[in-house]
Amino acid sequence: MNKNKMLEFGIKRENEEQRDGGCAVVFDPVSQKYAVYRNLKNKMLGLYCGGFDEGEDEEKGVLRELIEESGLCDFLYVEKIDKVLTHYFNFNKKKNRVALSTCFLVILKSTKLKQTEFEEHEEFELEWVDPKELFSIWEAHSEDKNYDHWIYFLKKSVNRAVELRYDTTDREEK
Repeated sequence: MNKNKMLEFGIKRENEEQRDGGCAVVFDPVSQKYAVYRNLKNKMLGLYCGGFDEGEDEEKGVLRELIEESGLCDFLYVEKIDKVLTHYFNFNKKKNRVALSTCFLVILKSTKLKQTEFEEHEEFELEWVDPKELFSIWEAHSEDKNYDHWIYFLKKSVNRAVELRYDTTDREEK
């Protein structure tokens, strides 16, 4: 495979709006669980993510979104995992999107929380999960390919957390 070719995920859709952004795979070494949100509108679990502001640094943008949406704010380690092109349907905004999406692995120092700052369309609740649970949920809902880039990011991030010896659980999804 050509190392310079960016991976592409999802299904190209009509009237796609470009909105580049990123997501965070967040791990708590104490509980050995990963932080995700539950969307209270459709009950699905998702990675904390969002679009970048004009000229915003990718890492700062992802951490800003993570803090705003989860309240998690005490980080021990942050590492860029990958950047891909993805096509998806944004359920909250009811829009087809195409994005350059950048993923960061975030290892928490603590689960200390700040007040969340949801946008009008966001109704999220913080949950802690095992990645196997997340993979099975996303794979069961993958007919429209909306979760394929998250599955890819989560697998790479879990493997990296294991390599770094933060995630010490015996994971089957490697």
